[in-house]
Amino acid sequence: MEKKVFEKAFSESLNKNFDNHSKFFEFEFYTYPELGSSIFEINKCLILGFYRASITLTNNVLERVLKLALIYNEVGIGPKPEENWNEIFSKPNEKYTSMPLGNSIEKCKKESLISEEEKKILFDTIRELMRNGFSHSDPSKILKDLPDEFKAYQSTFSNPQEIKEINLNHKVIPIFQSMQMDNFAKENAFEYFKFIFQLMKNIDNRLKAKFNIK
Repeated sequence: MEKKVFEKAFSESLNKNFDNHSKFFEFEFYTYPELGSSIFEINKCLILGFYRASITLTNNVLERVLKLALIYNEVGIGPKPEENWNEIFSKPNEKYTSMPLGNSIEKCKKESLISEEEKKILFDTIRELMRNGFSHSDPSKILKDLPDEFKAYQSTFSNPQEIKEINLNHKVIPIFQSMQMDNFAKENAFEYFKFIFQLMKNIDNRLKAKFNIK
């Protein structure tokens, strides 16, 4: 494929989608500025229509932000002497970095870093649907509420007038699984990102309030 084909497609997507996404390039997280590059990358994926990539990276940011919230909740936020960083972060990093998502959600709620409503959405919907469905590549999580079968029609070039009706289960046939996953990603990637973006702001504000950061 020629370079100009990509340039045309990227240019059209940028012109079509930039206005709806531009405000998400303007943020300032006090607690975890290291996640800024990932936010930029997710937003660029959404602008260019890379919806699966956006969801997968949003999953990554979600898991990381909850772990960082727990780490900073334990060690505090604000300036710390560089010579003490190893000592300060070693134990919390060991404690939280490998924590499963479900445990991170529960612990963040216990520490009042997330609300009960946020916990319910994260645990009941996002953990199962978005994280397991995409990061674990499990289409059954996405397709479970669809009907098992749909009708399709088969014919041949040798006898195009003879049309046969067949029933197909798009929950188990890979090509149809992929089509449904693509549709789901396109419809939900932006809303998912917006929820996680707002969650990050909420956690950031709660930690700043806890440690009296203005």
